Amino acid sequence: MNKQKSPSLLGGSMIIAGTAIGAGMLANPTAMSGIWFTGSVLLFLFIWGVTTLSALMLLEANLHFEKGANFDTITTQLLGRGWNILNGISVAFTLYILTYAYITSGGSITESLFQRFAPEIPINHTSAALLFCLALALFVSISTKAVDRISTILIGGMVIAFFLSTTGLLTSAKSDILLNEVSQGENSYLPYLLSAIPTCLVSFGYHICVPTLVNYYNKNGKKVMYAVLIGSLLALLIYISWQMAVQGNLPRAEFAPIIAKGGDVATLLGALNRYIPIQSIGVLLDFFAYMAIASSFLGVTLGLFDYIADLFKLGNDLWGRVKTALITFVPPLLMSLLYPYGFVTAIGYAGLAVSIWMVIIPALLAHASRKKYSKSSYKVFGGNTLIYLVIAFGLLNIFCYVAGQMGRIPTFKGE
Repeated sequence: MNKQKSPSLLGGSMIIAGTAIGAGMLANPTAMSGIWFTGSVLLFLFIWGVTTLSALMLLEANLHFEKGANFDTITTQLLGRGWNILNGISVAFTLYILTYAYITSGGSITESLFQRFAPEIPINHTSAALLFCLALALFVSISTKAVDRISTILIGGMVIAFFLSTTGLLTSAKSDILLNEVSQGENSYLPYLLSAIPTCLVSFGYHICVPTLVNYYNKNGKKVMYAVLIGSLLALLIYISWQMAVQGNLPRAEFAPIIAKGGDVATLLGALNRYIPIQSIGVLLDFFAYMAIASSFLGVTLGLFDYIADLFKLGNDLWGRVKTALITFVPPLLMSLLYPYGFVTAIGYAGLAVSIWMVIIPALLAHASRKKYSKSSYKVFGGNTLIYLVIAFGLLNIFCYVAGQMGRIPTFKGE
């Protein structure tokens, strides 16, 4: 009798890294321009540590349930229906906001690519956003298998474009720009730390995959833990490399027009193209950004599509999938057409929502599971003290976003 082969650790690690790495990283250089490179690295390290702990706390709670138990089941049984409703709203809100962000930036880059490679075809932002959304929405609406096929192509191209483009950018990075020695204006950094937290937090949003990996690895807690650690660490290293590549070439003062347009990715890449010495890097960056946004769009909207179908009990027949697609794609598409320059702002909104389902809820689940179950096959170190600290960070992130919107904390404008 043949023994079933255990899934590889590499596969699970890539699921974590692939979910975390996406268009959110394109917002980081702009959102974190106030604290610049050194501050960005320190913030990345801190948030990586906190989010890794919250993911492992979710793992600890998940292991007390049968294979296949998902976020909703765990939250309902450990925290009650009220917390589960709040968790569900937070997840749906995050997915809608991210879909809007991806349509907005995908449309901008589509417009830019047409202007560069097909200038004879007149296209504006509205037409470009519609083209981007409808083309990819078709794959999501057809089937998960269709998304799987196109995602494989996009992610492969994204990885190649990323390494080719960042290699050139890193070699052209200048220490005086990276350390902001060329600045003639404001040189303060610490006041902008709090406003940078919400966007940075979204960059480590892979927690929805933890229950999937628990099932995938047949409740092998250690293997899931290693997949989380390796995958999230890979994401961290790529984020720091990207931050160095951008902030080592584009002076801090040049972020003013990018911030004025809500962190529009096409504006960022256009500004960067004026400073990098090799024109081909700019083309590679455009394709990298486009594939990163497209692959993230597919992953997020597939999750939202399935969530909507389950929530409203819509069928899997043609008419059922059409109704699901309309509910999934029309609201964020309309938002993108009405507010075409809200990429970083939208990512910030997502940062507000993920405070609940990605930070606070996992910590509460670990706390409740320890009270309910006397024995555990896997337990996060640090006791209740660490749980309270993770919850405190989630509350801090909510404060940062609300205070930023009210103008109570400094926000870097690049001026």
